[in-house]
Amino acid sequence: MAQLTDTTTPAAARTSGTASRTTGSGPRRRGGARGGRKALLHWIGVHALGVAAALFFVLPFVFLFLTSLMSDQQALTRDLVPDTWEWDNYAKVWNTPGFLTWWRNTLLYAGLGTLLTVVSSVPVAYALAKFRFRGRRLSLLLVIAMMMLPPQVVVIPMYLFWAKQLDLSGTLWPLIIPMAFGDAFSIFLLRQFLLTIPDEYLDAAKVDGCGEVRTLLRVVLPMAKPGIAAVALFQFFSAWNDYFGPQIYASDNPAAWTLSYGLESFKGAHHTNWNLTMAATVLVMAPVIVLFFFAQKAFVEGVTLTGVKG
Repeated sequence: MAQLTDTTTPAAARTSGTASRTTGSGPRRRGGARGGRKALLHWIGVHALGVAAALFFVLPFVFLFLTSLMSDQQALTRDLVPDTWEWDNYAKVWNTPGFLTWWRNTLLYAGLGTLLTVVSSVPVAYALAKFRFRGRRLSLLLVIAMMMLPPQVVVIPMYLFWAKQLDLSGTLWPLIIPMAFGDAFSIFLLRQFLLTIPDEYLDAAKVDGCGEVRTLLRVVLPMAKPGIAAVALFQFFSAWNDYFGPQIYASDNPAAWTLSYGLESFKGAHHTNWNLTMAATVLVMAPVIVLFFFAQKAFVEGVTLTGVKG
């Protein structure tokens, strides 16, 4: 009897332990199931908000594009989808007298202005970020102060200088030439990005015999490509969409109009042809949207890294 008791006791203990483990895993399973449902609901909620935000931004462009493909009569109705797809609306807009001139002027203004801004702003930003000299902090404060100065404050003296002294009214040069002397926002943004580049790279280049100019060209510029791309995109978008500047300096010369200012004239001439007005708007916006679509990675990287160091 003692032997029988000894042999059955471990079996009973094992059975009891297994039962206790089984009953103990029940709450954990239920907790895991509840956690999985919470994670699923959180995923659905976040993506639903993302889809709603995407539709909020995309639907106006869809409406704009669909209206540009309607006929003159249907564009004035409440219809959302064209009955007939009038693709020749874009050909009519493109062949409008002066439209190609507006395109050429805008490309000149935005392209050359962006190039001059980048070339002139990079050395200044490099000096403010990596050089130690007397008045460095004061120079940075002046750059920040220029960022806070509205262009409308200085428009009258600047117009008198460019139009009366240099006789450049009716052209875009009063808007392009100042970009060769740097832009406050571009300098500040580049300076913030260059602060993220470790000084050890610059010291190693100088040990190898590089001067400041060669260090800037061979070391700093390759590492600062995202920041330079962000500055270039900001400046290009600003010049492409600029309406105030061309209105001040080029309004009296239709041959110097840009797309933003010419679009207002086009709208006035076709105020009842909303399909053509929408088609012209699409042609004005398309290059900017395509450019940002292909350069958004560099743009976002350049903007996010500018706040790493102060």
